[in-house]
Amino acid sequence: MDKGIDLTLLSLFLPEGILDFFDIVGFEQKPIKNPLYFNRLTVFLEEKKQIPALYKDHTYKASGFMEPRVIDDYPIRDSLVSLSLKRRRWDVLIDGKWIKKSRDWNDFIAQGTRMSKEFAAFLKEING
Repeated sequence: MDKGIDLTLLSLFLPEGILDFFDIVGFEQKPIKNPLYFNRLTVFLEEKKQIPALYKDHTYKASGFMEPRVIDDYPIRDSLVSLSLKRRRWDVLIDGKWIKKSRDWNDFIAQGTRMSKEFAAFLKEING
């Protein structure tokens, strides 16, 4: 199968709106030992080169990437799913000083967890 088609299909399973900020750069599926799941599917996402709206009117420059953060998302068939988010860093000129900034992490994960907001809400609902 064509890798472009694979990535397009994979995008259908991602949290709502995440592709507004990230591009899918790859994925891997590895076998795991788990009583319920046979594989771990990891989707690698890289933040687009778009400054967060809060800093759009400032002078800024891209300053590389942060270490990827891995969050859990809904399982798919026999696979646990992880999203590896590679976020950008920005140097922003504020009041004459260069300050390192990045997109707010809370846009993508549930507070205090390593889960997507949708997945955390689902688990909260079923656990009462």
